[in-house]
Amino acid sequence: MDGAEGRRMNRVKRTIFWLAALALLALDARGAATTKLVYFDNDFIGPGQSNLNALIPLLRDPTVKLLGVGVVVGDAWVKEETAHALRLLEIAGRTDVPVLEGAAMPLKRTQAEMRDWEARYGRFVWKGAWNAPREGRTYHPDDPDLIPPSPAGAPTTKAAREDAVSFLVRSVREHPGEVTIIACGPLTNIALALRSAPDVAQLAKEIVIQGGYVDTQMARATGHADYAVDFNFIFDPEAAHEVLTAPWQRITMVGDFANDVPMTTDYIDAIKRSGSPVAAYVAAYARRDQPMWDEIAVAVALDRSLVKRETLLRMDVDISGGPGYGETRVWREELAPGKGEQTVHMVRAIDVPRFLAGFARHASQ
Repeated sequence: MDGAEGRRMNRVKRTIFWLAALALLALDARGAATTKLVYFDNDFIGPGQSNLNALIPLLRDPTVKLLGVGVVVGDAWVKEETAHALRLLEIAGRTDVPVLEGAAMPLKRTQAEMRDWEARYGRFVWKGAWNAPREGRTYHPDDPDLIPPSPAGAPTTKAAREDAVSFLVRSVREHPGEVTIIACGPLTNIALALRSAPDVAQLAKEIVIQGGYVDTQMARATGHADYAVDFNFIFDPEAAHEVLTAPWQRITMVGDFANDVPMTTDYIDAIKRSGSPVAAYVAAYARRDQPMWDEIAVAVALDRSLVKRETLLRMDVDISGGPGYGETRVWREELAPGKGEQTVHMVRAIDVPRFLAGFARHASQ
């Protein structure tokens, strides 16, 4: 091969090299673009209930980078909830994900105040961490630091030293416009983050909230009283108000319709057949026939194409202290009082078969 031919072959090789390099860069860029950065905030009563099961897709979906898991008082006290979250991460083999303890009490509401409110306006059956002790349950309303033994076992790992509020603020500022906040418990941690760093709302990509029930009055009287109560808002109304009136890029709400998508026995049995450690956890501890509230919120956050029907509206929460304290208020845009209410994407229907197939796939891995 003469010199000219050699130079031509070298040019061809260099061209092939750079084309291959550019192709790899393009693949990396596409991969980076499809990676979803998520901060997940919840009140993890457990083991195996909706709030814990909702972690599973975030741990298994290859397009998700779960930055951290924030724990907030709500369905149970923070120490107990943290232990449940840590244990599930161990079972799933994902102890790389930090678990961060957050608010141990609502912004304003107290047990004593809720008792007084109930005496005036009627009882709520489910009061989360404030549930009265009962036979066969592990409720401990007067001992926030107690961690009752869990049938799933105690974790060997510990929560991160950083608190949930500081972690959320830092994460959103380090990744402006990229972090999806999924909040499926009371909104206390999110409200505290906004108080310390108001720019969190505008720097986050969006917030997806499990809550915002608007059609449950009759269901509360005639159906399952626990499931027809917007506990996440009622437990800390002031936090919900502060979050809903902050200038987020987008607010998505998953409310009433989730009550109609239960974790059935047949579905749990189908998941169990895979034999994976996570599937065994779901099979052993999932609450049969409990609505898949938080699992749906996570699914919608990760795949908006699941949404079949949504309504744009303005929303706030009643913080007057009266009979509607903690209840959702909604308006058409032109009828809203104009006191900071933001536009909310209220999800009203999803592709249920595809959602169920997706969750089962992740739980079976």
